[in-house]
Amino acid sequence: MRIPLTRTLGVLAATGALTATAACGSGFSGNSATPQKAGKAHLNVLVATSGTADLGAVRQAAAKWASRTGSTATVSPAQNMNQQLTQGFASGKPPDVFMVDATQFEAYARAGDLDPYGQSLSYRNDIYPTLRQTFTFDGKLYCAPKDFSTLALEINNAAWKRAGLTDADIPTTWGQLESVARKLTTGKQVGLAIGDTRDRIGAFMVEAGGWVTNGAQSTATADTKANLEALQFVRKLLAEGVAAYPKQLDSGWSGEAFGKGRAAMAIEGNWLKGSMKTDYPNISYRVVPLPSGPKGRGTLSFTQCWGIAAKSQFKKQAVDLVNSFMTPDQEVKFADAFGVMPSRMSARTAYQREFPKDAAFLAGATYAQGPVTVPAMNAVLSDFDTQLQRLPQADPEQILQRLQKNTAEALRQ
Repeated sequence: MRIPLTRTLGVLAATGALTATAACGSGFSGNSATPQKAGKAHLNVLVATSGTADLGAVRQAAAKWASRTGSTATVSPAQNMNQQLTQGFASGKPPDVFMVDATQFEAYARAGDLDPYGQSLSYRNDIYPTLRQTFTFDGKLYCAPKDFSTLALEINNAAWKRAGLTDADIPTTWGQLESVARKLTTGKQVGLAIGDTRDRIGAFMVEAGGWVTNGAQSTATADTKANLEALQFVRKLLAEGVAAYPKQLDSGWSGEAFGKGRAAMAIEGNWLKGSMKTDYPNISYRVVPLPSGPKGRGTLSFTQCWGIAAKSQFKKQAVDLVNSFMTPDQEVKFADAFGVMPSRMSARTAYQREFPKDAAFLAGATYAQGPVTVPAMNAVLSDFDTQLQRLPQADPEQILQRLQKNTAEALRQ
């Protein structure tokens, strides 16, 4: 189950034990200009995994590549991806290939830890533009986005029917969302569960035409009328009692509140599928796009890329392995195992055919807002989350003024 609550990927990267081969191997040198080895290679691959299914999928794909090339690839699960990569980079012995979360990418790129192989990918223009932008630093596409997830609106069908609502009532605007949330709110359930961080509430900011920074992530754009309108709307839903944060529903996240019937609707991503299938198999629900805001449609995207170590002595072979992971057919197989969506546009038709119920998530691919990736912003965004958690009592205007000041200072660094 993928639950990017703050996109630290604590859940995503939590399980599994790192074997000794993940951090050490024959493919590295401490030199700044690392000599390259031709021919057969042994690659170490470090992955963030949520269970045996997705780990098995990567291992199977790597074994298929190894069989074709005569090389070998050891795929190991991370216990703590960021910590293990940091240690590997510092020692000069990182894995050859590894998953990089969008929120950590720029820090690694700035430090020179990543090889910018993405510039030479023949299929780079087949990758969704928003994903390419996320992993572009200093004008270079550094790594291939492996997949992505977006937010959508989940609706409990039984609760919907009990409230006397029909397909014609599916909300497509903020006003309609508020209206149906009110009708769905009872003594036992709230109309809407929404996570209490920018990784959920930020979707309303995008729908209002706002965001934390400009597209280049060089200028603070937090204190605007658009963002204020978004936070005021969320505050109104919370104050009216037609929406609630998970902790107010005695739940760890919105998916749990939704699965346990404490909320009739939830705003979550396609990682919800795994939880519903495993933990709440008897709940009948549908997924629809998030309602449009004052400036139209909007959602958030969460993604990772296949990083290649700058100090790997097998960069050519590593790129070949990544290319095998990035074929449209393989991306669809990964989507089945990981519960994510392919990053290549040419895989869209096959994905839609395989997962027709995920149409709402896939629709967001063309208008989703990616995360802020500037390393200095991590503390700023954590503080923003803390302020959002004080709603509805907190003043949205003051929250945004604080975010504007902190963002401007961080970007100056």
